[in-house]
Amino acid sequence: MLEHGGRLRAAAQHYGIPLSDWLDLSTGIAPEPWPVPSIPLDAWARLPEEDDGLAEAACACYGAAHALPVAGSQAAIQALPALFAAGRVGVLEPSYAEHAQAWQSAGHQLIRLAGGEIEARLDELDVLVLANPNNPTGERFEPSRLLDWQARLARCGGCLLVDEAFMDSTPEDSLAAHSHRPGLVVLRSFGKFFGLAGVRLGFMLAEPALLARLHERLGPWTVSGPARVLGRQALGPASGVARERRAGQLQAAGQRLAGMLDAHGLAPDGGTALFQWVRTPAAAELHDFLARQGILVRLFETPASLRFGLPAGEIGWQRLAQALADYQKETT
Repeated sequence: MLEHGGRLRAAAQHYGIPLSDWLDLSTGIAPEPWPVPSIPLDAWARLPEEDDGLAEAACACYGAAHALPVAGSQAAIQALPALFAAGRVGVLEPSYAEHAQAWQSAGHQLIRLAGGEIEARLDELDVLVLANPNNPTGERFEPSRLLDWQARLARCGGCLLVDEAFMDSTPEDSLAAHSHRPGLVVLRSFGKFFGLAGVRLGFMLAEPALLARLHERLGPWTVSGPARVLGRQALGPASGVARERRAGQLQAAGQRLAGMLDAHGLAPDGGTALFQWVRTPAAAELHDFLARQGILVRLFETPASLRFGLPAGEIGWQRLAQALADYQKETT
């Protein structure tokens, strides 16, 4: 299995720092969880029923025509490649590594591409897979460009898959409204924006025929009853104002984090409302320095870089600022 952020217990054991003393910035998850509503007892006691309005709430929230709830977008990432005939799959790199692994494991030929290479090599591909905005680089692709690429792929029976896990704070850039087109798949994550990763809820937006094939492959009851209740509440029209307020707060927090890193000689090379990405040859050294202060960030080896998530609460912000200042003093 690939390594991901959030492995806090392993870090606590390695550095000998109690779990409760850590500031975990290793995931791109909103630090303040969405208020969890009261969950009816029958959501726990009965098998989930799929005609409960969750898919419709997701469609209305995202502006999509069709949606399939899944147990986190990761479930769709792993199952989707088996629905396509073996072919040449372009995968953005660096990006969320589970995409490449899933397509390769399903027998597809991977073509790893930097963002600037896609245009020139698109005609070589049967499928193009990318995240927008990208994780961890924060690279963004204009919707008009993506739709052009999708049309070119579709003319030859190909497909564009766009992972929009970090799109919620900038919904105007989403392709959700176009996801009914044959040859376009959009994935949306619930846990990151709402700060509820443990719920394991996500959505695939696509044409009905492809959604039905994925549904059949995943089987029944893939999303728990309590998760479905929570999803309907958070994505429903009554929560629209609260979602807009949250998006604005997260955007401001992302800008604050970028400014803090820049002020300490670590100008981000990219980012989103939920994380900032810093390329530096000293990535491993800084990762270790922060970990010894009980601050966990996400380390990437290729390219050498760090991803910083948002601190929770003002004490967390102050703690990160102090650690960065201490590191700056030590290295100058």
